[in-house]
Amino acid sequence: MKKWHLKGFEELQIEEFYKMIALRIEVFIIEQNCPYQELDGKDQKSQHLICEEGGEIIATARIVGPGVSYQEPSIGRVVITEEARGSGLGHELMRQAMAASEKMYGNRTIRLSAQEYLINFYKKHRFEVVSDVYLEDNIPHVEMLFTPKNDTQ
Repeated sequence: MKKWHLKGFEELQIEEFYKMIALRIEVFIIEQNCPYQELDGKDQKSQHLICEEGGEIIATARIVGPGVSYQEPSIGRVVITEEARGSGLGHELMRQAMAASEKMYGNRTIRLSAQEYLINFYKKHRFEVVSDVYLEDNIPHVEMLFTPKNDTQ
């Protein structure tokens, strides 16, 4: 059974943080063969959405407040285990992350930096491309915005 948790950095247990970072490194650095600085100083300023099953973290996303990465709240480090891909968990992760952002920051625009091959995934959550393609850590990315109806920014 899947359990969802939303925690600030100071609420994370050491073991949770370790497993969360291990998953991000496994996917973003090893699987994608992309050496980059995973620990960027933003985890301490973020809320962390975690999905666990059987004591293991199988998905996580980072919700970053306005003024940290962008003017708007943002969602990043969206990742699920290879075994859970294709199950719909990624979409549930985004729905939960967007709901958490709305609960914390109100009905506001959300920005994210998406790997180019995931544009259609994020479009299913009403994000729209708002930049040209750029390289981030040698991987093509675009900035995308979700603008809610009746944006109250």
